[in-house]
Amino acid sequence: MESLRSMIGKRVELELSGCKTLLHGEFIDMGSDVLVLYSKSKYIYTPIHHLQHLRLYEELDNPPMDSSPDSKLDLANISYRKILMNSRGVFTEIYLGGSQSLHGYVTSIMNDYFVYHSPMHQTVYIPVNHVKYLIPYPPNTTPYSLDQKHFPVQPSVVALSRTMDQLLKKLEGQLVVFDLGEHPNKKGLLKSVDENIVQLVLAGGNDNYLHMDHIKSIQLP
Repeated sequence: MESLRSMIGKRVELELSGCKTLLHGEFIDMGSDVLVLYSKSKYIYTPIHHLQHLRLYEELDNPPMDSSPDSKLDLANISYRKILMNSRGVFTEIYLGGSQSLHGYVTSIMNDYFVYHSPMHQTVYIPVNHVKYLIPYPPNTTPYSLDQKHFPVQPSVVALSRTMDQLLKKLEGQLVVFDLGEHPNKKGLLKSVDENIVQLVLAGGNDNYLHMDHIKSIQLP
């Protein structure tokens, strides 16, 4: 990926699969599976498998940067997994696609998913492959400017499994909400999970079937 590395230090435009808006910023580093942009005093980490295109951002449309990246930031040997590990307990924005971002904290990381606690969405289980980008907030920042005493990070309400398919199997017979409830056919009673096919009973009693790989998040109502 040396040709891509040649773009480091330049201002770029980034399009990600499933992302409604283009990202703009200074391309400051990359690892084997993650890209790092710096924009509006924030670091944006995006898994490289979502990359649709990265190209120079025309100077004419590109206002000057309002600050420079922190030279003390250790970006050596970065990886997506390492970034997730380092984000535990840090107020972070996570975007999964669709119309909204999540704002909260990574609390646990399992084999192929992690647990995220948000004051708006409570406990959310997120497959690692569906994160479009992750943005850590500055130190001592809290979601919605809540006082820390009003924002305890809650433990998961479900005993965690090592993998997402095991977790879904454990949730059989419970009401679930997939993908933050943005689609009416992705919330209902989780009836069964069989070879990655999830059977969901909708409010009217009809069955809906979906492949586990296309579930971006799981919540319990």
